[in-house]
Amino acid sequence: MVLAISWCMTLNTMWQMIQLHECVPGTRFDRYIDLGRHAFGPKLGPWIVLPQQLIVQVGCDIVYMVTGGKCLKKFVEMACTNCTPIKQSYWIVIFGSLHFFLSQLPNFNSVAGVSLAAAVMSLSYSTIAWAGCLSKGRVENVSYAYKKTSPADYMFRVFNALGQISFAFAGHAVALEIQATIPSTPEKPSRIPMWKGALGAYFINAICYFPVALIGYWAFGQDVDDNVLMDLKKPSWLIAAANLMVVVHVIGSYQVYAMPVFDMLESLMVKKVNFPPGIALRLITRSAYVAFTLFVGVTFPFFGDLLGFFGGFGFAPTSYFLPSIMWLIIKKPQRFGLQWLVNWACIFIGVFIMLASTVGGFRNIITDASTYRFYT
Repeated sequence: MVLAISWCMTLNTMWQMIQLHECVPGTRFDRYIDLGRHAFGPKLGPWIVLPQQLIVQVGCDIVYMVTGGKCLKKFVEMACTNCTPIKQSYWIVIFGSLHFFLSQLPNFNSVAGVSLAAAVMSLSYSTIAWAGCLSKGRVENVSYAYKKTSPADYMFRVFNALGQISFAFAGHAVALEIQATIPSTPEKPSRIPMWKGALGAYFINAICYFPVALIGYWAFGQDVDDNVLMDLKKPSWLIAAANLMVVVHVIGSYQVYAMPVFDMLESLMVKKVNFPPGIALRLITRSAYVAFTLFVGVTFPFFGDLLGFFGGFGFAPTSYFLPSIMWLIIKKPQRFGLQWLVNWACIFIGVFIMLASTVGGFRNIITDASTYRFYT
């Protein structure tokens, strides 16, 4: 139910973002922060929008580091059963090392091929995951009961789950930056092809998430892994291939979310430090960012907890309620009309998810870190 409501809510806010991109005739708000300045004012806008957008982009990249390293480890272990096992931390470092080179690509258009490959891989491994669960059937003594735990722990785990679902709808943080690459004329505004693309993306999103969530839980019950592919063992070649597909997917996704951060860091260095634009600037800023996300990913590889924490702290505002607030300010729909009510519902639900999942995710990170051996 929450997954379905989130899908509908964020599709509505995505439509709002696309419409607001050119809400002022002759002006294109090519970045989330530009739209924030227009809605909230030049001083308040950046303070409201920029921290949330950065949390989404940096949070995504940290989680992708963890995911890429874990799936790379799983792939090699399944493909080479006689190979000497290597620590998970090393696999995350190996995966992260690739991004030191890919991060030097100049802009969004240059990562289009990588992004397309990521989308195809996402659809492929999701299909393998739910089809594998379906063919495997329910495990012996499968249980759909609540896990035996304290009421407080149960509540915090539920809060964390809300954040994990929020993490599934992260595209709003880069939607305007992507729309900025589409040509726009009065006869053919960019919002038309962008909305078609967004609808296609949301359709693929649904056929990836819903079958995996429902069939994965049907097969494994309360013991299902954060990454359902980890629970599937046979056929080994297919599961190994699916893990490799995840690696390709997160390679592309990492770059998509990192590009706006690179642009911001380079602009900051030029304006504040008077660093000359060029190869040296790109090499230093981008390598430093990759190193930071790699360090955090290696130190805190708690996949589910990170999803919950970042999902609540950054994703809920940017995807659930900030577009609705900006729509109310800019478009001023009729009070107590359908649009007005829908937007206020999105705001209330989004704020609750943000507060609950941030607390739940942070608490679970602390709990899991207390029993975890770092850098293993």
